[in-house]
Amino acid sequence: MGKVSIALRGWRFDEEEVFDEDDQIRPLEEMSEETRERLIRLRVVAGEPCDCCYLLSESKADCNVARIVYGEPLSEVLLCPEHEPDFLYWFREDGGSREKGESHFADVFHEWFAAGNRAPEGYGGMDHVDTEPDRVPAPDMGENVPELEEALEDLDDEDLDVLGTDYSDVT
Repeated sequence: MGKVSIALRGWRFDEEEVFDEDDQIRPLEEMSEETRERLIRLRVVAGEPCDCCYLLSESKADCNVARIVYGEPLSEVLLCPEHEPDFLYWFREDGGSREKGESHFADVFHEWFAAGNRAPEGYGGMDHVDTEPDRVPAPDMGENVPELEEALEDLDDEDLDVLGTDYSDVT
């Protein structure tokens, strides 16, 4: 087993840590804190608009759905494939890598993009290769993920506040 992306490309998870032998999501208490935080955060951001599209249109209805996530939970950048090269250019060529791991990571990228900065025409994104995609477990991450919903119900309000999200609609 190897590394897999779940819901959005970008954050990678150890397949054995997230999925059990029946290809179901393991209980959150069996996962590392980092994996648990990212998985819970994915539950919130999956299906949200691309940050760049939203900065350009300010209407979620006019935005591409994000397919990619970079950064850390609560300071993540959500991107569509069209805007991934802009992020990668900022990160690789225009100083963005200095902000890696910082709580203001997403804010700095958003400011850069909002100021009209973009990747040069033809700037390459990332080449992604799906190896054995049929072997990756694919639990339904839609409205009901019983294992995740139960784990969220077990978290107290203080733990949820640390994650910076409102789970009142799922708990």
